Amino acid sequence: MSILEKFSLKGKVIVVTGATGILGQSFVKALGEASAKVAILGRNEERGRERVQEVVNAGGEAKFFQTDVLNEEQLIETNNIIINGWGKIDGLVNAAGGNIPGATIPPNEDLFDAKISDTIKAIELNLYGSIIPTFIFGKEIAKNGKGSIVNISSLAASRPLTRVLGYTIAKHGIEGLTKWMATELPLRYGDNVRCNAIAPGVFLTEQNRTLLTNSDGTYTERAQKFINGTPYSRLGNPDELAGTLVYLLSDASQFVNGETIFVDGGFNSWCGV
Repeated sequence: MSILEKFSLKGKVIVVTGATGILGQSFVKALGEASAKVAILGRNEERGRERVQEVVNAGGEAKFFQTDVLNEEQLIETNNIIINGWGKIDGLVNAAGGNIPGATIPPNEDLFDAKISDTIKAIELNLYGSIIPTFIFGKEIAKNGKGSIVNISSLAASRPLTRVLGYTIAKHGIEGLTKWMATELPLRYGDNVRCNAIAPGVFLTEQNRTLLTNSDGTYTERAQKFINGTPYSRLGNPDELAGTLVYLLSDASQFVNGETIFVDGGFNSWCGV
């Protein structure tokens, strides 16, 4: 098999949660360009239909499933439909997540007055929203004896980010989930079943827009701090995550397991001097 063939996802069935978000859009488009069959999971039906068309236009196949990643019954039903239609699952991208407004602690508020219920919701979305799909769709990957799970971690798992406690806790959990699955999967199901993570740098999304931009569209002080701490001196573009994702889902990364790849313009490496 040539190196170009190893990077191909032709014929592979990839499930993507959180596919109706901004990062999810770049993910599914890239998978379409790599000739994958993409199961697009999300809560927004209109955007889901748009994502299907984007995948088709890029050269792949796609189906949309209106699904909540915290609803086990919905995920099981979706899994059954995918298996009945495409016969297998080769990969899973756990892209559902992001911070929620109520879980962002205002800068001038007493830390201990923050709503713990909102922090718990952020943990549930970002951590359990990956654990539950992993157990449902990962089972099908294990049956195949070959496949890849890609979790979405964060800079917050390496360097705690102020004001977003629940998100930070959850992303530390994603790191643990990734390494645990990377150990258990090949030991139980063979060395062709693996799990890795991508840790994006700072990308402007719906969830963090109020933290990073002012009402006039200019960057906030917080966003500028991220930019100043990045050797690239800018925020990331969602399309810049696509190459790493395709690599981790493809046979080109067959011996890569339990790793978190930072796609952050060098933020995590730079001391600022």
